Amino acid sequence: MELILRAYDLKLKHTFTISRESIDIQPSLIVELKSDGFSGFGEATSNPYYKTTVPVMIADLEKIRAVIEATENETPEVFWAKIYPYLKQDMFALCALDLAYTDLYARKKGKKLYDLWGYSIDKNPMTDYTIGIASIEKMVAKMQELPWPIYKIKLGTKEDIAIVKELRKHTDAIFRIDANCDWDVDETINNSIELKNLGVEFLEQPIKADNWEGHREIFKHSALPVIADESCILEEDVAKCHHHFHGVNVKLVKCGGLTPGKRMIEEAKKLGLKTMVGCMTESTVGISAIAHLLPQLDYVDMDGALLLAQDIATGVTIKEGVIQYSELNGTGVKLIR
Repeated sequence: MELILRAYDLKLKHTFTISRESIDIQPSLIVELKSDGFSGFGEATSNPYYKTTVPVMIADLEKIRAVIEATENETPEVFWAKIYPYLKQDMFALCALDLAYTDLYARKKGKKLYDLWGYSIDKNPMTDYTIGIASIEKMVAKMQELPWPIYKIKLGTKEDIAIVKELRKHTDAIFRIDANCDWDVDETINNSIELKNLGVEFLEQPIKADNWEGHREIFKHSALPVIADESCILEEDVAKCHHHFHGVNVKLVKCGGLTPGKRMIEEAKKLGLKTMVGCMTESTVGISAIAHLLPQLDYVDMDGALLLAQDIATGVTIKEGVIQYSELNGTGVKLIR
C-alpha cells in the first residue's frame, strides 16, 4: 500500500467567524492510500482550538509510513486498532488516515460505503447551512445568497437575540443555534425561551466544554434540546454527555475517523441521545465520508465544502439540504486538483 500526502489551503467564499476566531483560508491535509489499482481518500483540517496543524499531521504520519504501507487487506476496524497507539496524540491525522483506508477498503470490495455497512439511505436527514457571525446585514445577505431549509446560526455576540429576530423576518427555515461555548448558564436558559419562540430547533454547545455542573443545570431547565460538541470529543465522552445533553455532535476529526465515529453513534443511540455529525470546513473529501453515516443520524451539519470558493474534489453533491451520492464506490471521492 502506498501513502500519499497532499497539503491544501482551502479559500473560503466569505470570512467565516465564530465566537473565538475568524478565518479566510482553511489549511487541509488530504491522505491518499493506493493499492491494487484503487485509491482511497481521507481528510483532516487544521484547528487552533484543538492545537492541530497540517505540518504536524504530516510529520506524525511520516513517522509511521512503514507501518502504514506494510498493511494490506485488513478490515478498517483492525487497521484503526493497529494504528491508534502510534497516533493517539494526533486524532486529526488518524481521522484522515482512517477515512482513506475505509474508502479504499470499500472500493476494493466494489461497494459504496453505506452498502458495505448495510445502511439504507431512504430516510437520510438534510444538512443545515451555516451562517457565520457578522453584522446583522451581512448575515441576512449570506442567508439570502443561498436559500436553504435549515440554517445553523453561529452566535456569541452582544446582540444574539436581535440577530435571530432579524433573520427570522427573512425566512421560515428551521434555525439551529451554535454559540461555541460563549454563553453562561443563565444566559443559555433565558435565551432558550426566546429562541424557541423564534423557531429554533436546538442549541449546540452553549457553554464551556468542561462545565459539567452547568451542562446539567441547562439540561434540566432549557426550553430547547442541547447538543454537545466541544464536550464530546472521544468515545468515552458519549457516556459523560448522558443526562447532561440531549444529543451529541460527533466530529470525525476529533474522534479519529469513521471507525470510532460509528461506535460513538451506536453508543449514543443506546443511551437515548440524539445523534449528529458535524464538519470542520472540509472539502468534498471529508464531507463525502460524513455522508455515508447519514442513515444513523438525526441531524447533520455537512456544509463545509459549500463554504469554499473552490473545491478540490468531487463526490457527494448537496442541493437545498438534500445529499446525493456519487456514482463511484467507497465514499465516492475523486480529486480534481
